[in-house]
Amino acid sequence: MSQHHSPLPSAPATVTVFASPDSWIESDAVAQCHQVAALDGMTHVAAMPDLHPGKGAPIGAAMASTILYPFLVGSDIGCGIAVFPIKLKRAVPEKLAARFPDLDRALDPEQDADDPAWAVVKGDIPAGHVEGLGTVGRGNHFVELARIGTVFEPDHATRLGLTAGDLVLVVHSGSRGLGERILRAHTSLHGAGPAPDPGAYLAMHDDAVRWGSLNRRLMAARVAHALGAEPTEPIVDQCHNLVEVRDGIYLHRKGAAPGDGRDVLIAGTRGTPSYLVAAHAGPDAGHSVAHGAGRKMSRADALRRGKAKHTVEELRRTPVGSLVVCGDRQLLFEEAPTAYKRIEQVINDLVDHDLATPVATTIPLVTYKTADLGSTPRKRRGRGRS
Repeated sequence: MSQHHSPLPSAPATVTVFASPDSWIESDAVAQCHQVAALDGMTHVAAMPDLHPGKGAPIGAAMASTILYPFLVGSDIGCGIAVFPIKLKRAVPEKLAARFPDLDRALDPEQDADDPAWAVVKGDIPAGHVEGLGTVGRGNHFVELARIGTVFEPDHATRLGLTAGDLVLVVHSGSRGLGERILRAHTSLHGAGPAPDPGAYLAMHDDAVRWGSLNRRLMAARVAHALGAEPTEPIVDQCHNLVEVRDGIYLHRKGAAPGDGRDVLIAGTRGTPSYLVAAHAGPDAGHSVAHGAGRKMSRADALRRGKAKHTVEELRRTPVGSLVVCGDRQLLFEEAPTAYKRIEQVINDLVDHDLATPVATTIPLVTYKTADLGSTPRKRRGRGRS
């Protein structure tokens, strides 16, 4: 374990990076961890092996403090990854990719009142926020049809109802415009400062977390119906952008999944496996584990390097033989598998530091990023955040 302890007497908070010397950890990201550690009230910053620089705060970190800082969670409150079992007679990627619904088009409670996906909504829609319901967003968000590959822990997989070869839907998305609205309301008055009324912020935050979870269910139901399957309950649904109150301490997670006895899907890339793990992280790790492979290149770098190396057609079919549904050429390059760290290294680091035990891999068949509607002009429906 590489440990970085801040030497400044004014910053007693500790910083621990749970990564091996072989892992790709940018110095800028570690520097951001130390900047966060210097904030008033901070007690500990735990950086995950997928750590990378974010806007103002690192992504891939759990940050504990006696003071609540909304900017440490960011605008996509409630972003997370859910896994839904799905039963299909045959899984031919080419045929199924063409049947994915347009997840850029929101479900309208009035115009789409007869859409069967609504059946997953129990009770009220959190915060009454109907805008963007059933949409995936941009950035690194996705909906993926995958099959269970290697099973490392058969007993644990069986408890989750999974065996090798089974199909699952993996949904990664957040609270769309709701989280953005909540953060903007705070920063317009207080910038990167603390929440003056933590209870009021947490009430709105909790709505966004619930909304994100509901939205993942809605998308999974939309896709299941489009592929001719019945929607199912998620077997995993962990949010990785949130604040948790533990023993009077605010534990801010930005790109870090709750790792205290939970099952977590740690996303690879659209061209590599993802890993379903049993997480067992303790207080040193902020009770957290990584949420994905973590970016290795900025979006601008990925775009520049990708265009020099790949064609759009090459990026639509991945090294594992899966297909990518993405009508946004720039996004195809920005989200190329090469823009990310090696997921195997991230998982190895978690295992080496006794934070998680791999249960099974998921192998992509179809990864949906944004609708590919050919030459049909369309209006963009908002932006997603990582």
